[in-house]
Amino acid sequence: MRGGRQRSRAGWAMVLVLALLLAGCAIGGDTGEIPQNALDPAAGTVAEEQDALWNLVFPIAVGVFILVQGLILFAVWRFRARGEERELPKQVAGNTRLEIFWTIIPALILALIAIPAVRTIFTLSTVDEDALNVRVIAKQYWWEFEYEDPAQEGVVTSTQLHIPTGREVRLSMQSVSSSVPYNPNELPEGELTPTGSAAQGVIHSFWVPRLAGKVDVVPGHTREMKIVTDEPGLYLGQCAEFCGLAHANMRFSVLAQTPEEFEAWIAEQAEPAADATEGMAAEGQRVFESAQCVACHAIGGYPTGGEPGGEPIPLDQQPRVGPNLTHFNSRDNFAGGILDVDSDEDLQAWLRNPQAEKPGAQMPNLNLSDEAIDTLVAYLRTLD
Repeated sequence: MRGGRQRSRAGWAMVLVLALLLAGCAIGGDTGEIPQNALDPAAGTVAEEQDALWNLVFPIAVGVFILVQGLILFAVWRFRARGEERELPKQVAGNTRLEIFWTIIPALILALIAIPAVRTIFTLSTVDEDALNVRVIAKQYWWEFEYEDPAQEGVVTSTQLHIPTGREVRLSMQSVSSSVPYNPNELPEGELTPTGSAAQGVIHSFWVPRLAGKVDVVPGHTREMKIVTDEPGLYLGQCAEFCGLAHANMRFSVLAQTPEEFEAWIAEQAEPAADATEGMAAEGQRVFESAQCVACHAIGGYPTGGEPGGEPIPLDQQPRVGPNLTHFNSRDNFAGGILDVDSDEDLQAWLRNPQAEKPGAQMPNLNLSDEAIDTLVAYLRTLD
């Protein structure tokens, strides 16, 4: 009976191990691809350099592991005590030839690894002069992307980073407070990193597996990395460092477009939002002001006082606590990449109770009426 129970437990253990292995091999949708496979770098990316280094180092590491563990197991078996035997095996301590041998061999292995590793480090730290410059701002629990080149001034988006194919992208990454307004354009001249209360964020980690390895984003510091791809497409990313309750829902994506498509997108994003002048959208614009949404969210072209037809407030004078909503309706998702922008139901649910949709979200529950929510949705639909 006892043996049967043990076999049953062993069987269930094997089933559990197999289930975990299969879960690790999950594919995305009908594509047959693993969407965040770090071992499948996109063409022309930093990830290719890192993957090539992995392909060199991993077999060497496996070989060393097998050799060392094999020698240990051989020694345990070959020199085990037998019966009443108490005599120690012949000792090799102080054997000059052996000492030289097992000092030189590891040194050669380390040199074989170090040379390509150092070369890769220098390669990845070198960025082209014509690289696209993007500031990445990490907050609990979402990502903001600000395009810094003069021709792209005022383009600020969240959750989805657009990049052109065939061009290096320099990312300057900062972690800031989720509740204190922070405008990088207000930093003292020569300063690149936020200080004071705005810098009181937490550690995040920027990771797009198919484009590059992860880089920690540390409060009070500006971390840099580059990404590049020759293949248009959508590349999924996420925060890879536990940063709080909604860490698992701090997702984002990188959309690689042809240079022509990227420039067209930049031109659209640089335009101010349309002023809602009539119907439910105009009422939603007034609710946006009265419900204090304007205290956290910036909108390019938003009128003074929230009244349709008013003078627009310059974007650099508006608060930057929550995501910039200037072209909200042109995005694919929101709330850290977990809700669908095209879904009125998702928008209504989020405005009704953000914490119910994303536990840990920093956006407060404003206790809006259903009517106010409907007008806000109508207003958001104008922000193309």
